[in-house]
Amino acid sequence: MNYCPILSTLGFILSPERKRILMVHRISRKTDDQFGKFNGLGGRVEREEDVATAMKREIREESGLECRKMSLRGTINWTGFGPNGEDWLAFIFLIEQTEGTAFTENEEGPLEWVEIEKIPDLPMWEGDRYFIPLVLDADPRPFHGFMPYKNGHPVDWSFVRM
Repeated sequence: MNYCPILSTLGFILSPERKRILMVHRISRKTDDQFGKFNGLGGRVEREEDVATAMKREIREESGLECRKMSLRGTINWTGFGPNGEDWLAFIFLIEQTEGTAFTENEEGPLEWVEIEKIPDLPMWEGDRYFIPLVLDADPRPFHGFMPYKNGHPVDWSFVRM
């Protein structure tokens, strides 16, 4: 069977004092499959883009900020993800420097600077709790994770660092 995942980016913008992350609270559209959840910023990689260009574009479109320093923190292979059970391969970035003033909201909902220690208390994808600590830790090696989903919930989580 051919594996043809949807390629995506997911970015977490770190505040200058390195204590908060810019997240979107997806409450604008009740039909959103992520309705009510907090998430990083990102989206699909377009056909003519590399993943870094896609991440920069998504950050600009969703926050109004320009990325000045970012690093690839890892990848995640989500199989059976979302309402239609698609396969997604995400490139996860930490954005450590930006330029500009962040929007207060975008079409998905308000943008909020969330204190890092409060992130586990937020309503978000169940699986995000497994990998967000890896995005924010001091280990310079990228992680590469596998997180199969079934009926909207992760059924396993594994990762390697290289």
